[in-house]
Amino acid sequence: MFGFKKKTRKHDDIVLQIENEAEQLFRSKKMNCAEAVLCTLKNHFRPDMPDEITHLATGFGGGSGSGCICGALTGATMGMGMVISNDRKRLSALTRELHKWFTATYGATCCRVITSDQKGVCASLTGKVAGKALDLLL
Repeated sequence: MFGFKKKTRKHDDIVLQIENEAEQLFRSKKMNCAEAVLCTLKNHFRPDMPDEITHLATGFGGGSGSGCICGALTGATMGMGMVISNDRKRLSALTRELHKWFTATYGATCCRVITSDQKGVCASLTGKVAGKALDLLL
């Protein structure tokens, strides 16, 4: 649909940098998974936006506090909306692609299901989701 993207070493380095940044924000315990992904995407794509924008994602950490949809996935969806604010069709397509990738990678989108099967996965998952969102946006 969007054509093939030529991946370069620089592209891969940026994705890895974003993955590491999001993972470290989560590991620092200063941010939950949703905040870490949104903050990382904001810093990369929209540094002009105030840091307080990250607080929009606070309630989504830990599966919206109830173990439902993964907060990192929600943060990535919010971040993509922040970047693609004027093209709903493209945003919807990228969101579907992100969800398909996430489900194929982690087996579910439900935080409770993922963490019951894969203990301690949240930090690396947070980084991988931020990296995938960035990859889709580039």
